[in-house]
Amino acid sequence: MSSTSFGGVASPVSDGTVIGSPRRWLRLEGATLVVGSLLAYSATGQSWWLVLLTLLVPDLLMLGYLGGTRLGALSYNFAHSTPLPAVMVALGWWQGQPVALALGLVWLAHIGADRLMGYGLKYDDNFQHSHLGWLGRHRPDPALREQVEASSP
Repeated sequence: MSSTSFGGVASPVSDGTVIGSPRRWLRLEGATLVVGSLLAYSATGQSWWLVLLTLLVPDLLMLGYLGGTRLGALSYNFAHSTPLPAVMVALGWWQGQPVALALGLVWLAHIGADRLMGYGLKYDDNFQHSHLGWLGRHRPDPALREQVEASSP
């Protein structure tokens, strides 16, 4: 089975993974987010130790995977999408709260670094499955995956 992609070129049905040129653009977008966030951070007057101390805090929400892949994906994606830190940056700037502004920028830098390295938003079937591809060398057999999906409620 195949589907038609942009430009009329036939491609196999996707498992939700972004491939090719759009994937490279998303990774470039991640690099831009890292650089832009850290440049903006430098203007906050906050110490760089705050970056080192808090850069990996969003990864604590991976603990949601202890409750299963659905809860894990939900909590991971909650911490690894841009709306909440963008609101934090905006509120920090608007309210004149440089620490909140700085923490929001660090959070955005974390998200950008993850995207740059190929860590995308998670699907709820497997921690290794993200919108930027499968992490590591393990990629499940599509036939097995279809069987698992068919048997899921």
